[in-house]
Amino acid sequence: MAFNTENRKKGSRGENAAAKFLEQKGYKIIARNYTRPGGEIDLIAKDGETIVFVEVKLRRDVSHGMPIEAVGKGKQRRIINTAKVYATANDLFDCPMRFDVIEVVVDDKNRLWVRHIPSAFMENRRI
Repeated sequence: MAFNTENRKKGSRGENAAAKFLEQKGYKIIARNYTRPGGEIDLIAKDGETIVFVEVKLRRDVSHGMPIEAVGKGKQRRIINTAKVYATANDLFDCPMRFDVIEVVVDDKNRLWVRHIPSAFMENRRI
C-alpha cells in the first residue's frame, strides 16, 4: 500500500508516541518499522525477557470504531509471519514472544491519547 507524505507523518507521530509510552513503562525498543516482503512490524521491543511485536494504529476519528478494529485477521497473519522471519534471523525462538497493539487517538485539540493492549492477538487466537 502506498502512503502519501501526510499519512507517513501521522504514522510516525503515532509510532513515536507509542515508543515513548513503552520506554516510560520500562520496555527497550530494539527495532522500528521492521519490513520484509509481505509484512511490516511497527515496533519490536523487549519487556524483560519477552520480545514484543507491536502494531501501532493512529486515528483522528473513532466514530467508525477504535483503532484496534483495523487490525484484522489478515493484518495479524502478516505481522505473525514477519515476526517469525525476525525471530529466525535473530535466533530468538527460545525467547517468550507476544503481539501487542497500541492505539493512538488524536483528539480535537491535537492531543494524543495512547492505549496499550498487551497480548492483543496470538498465532492461534485472534481478535
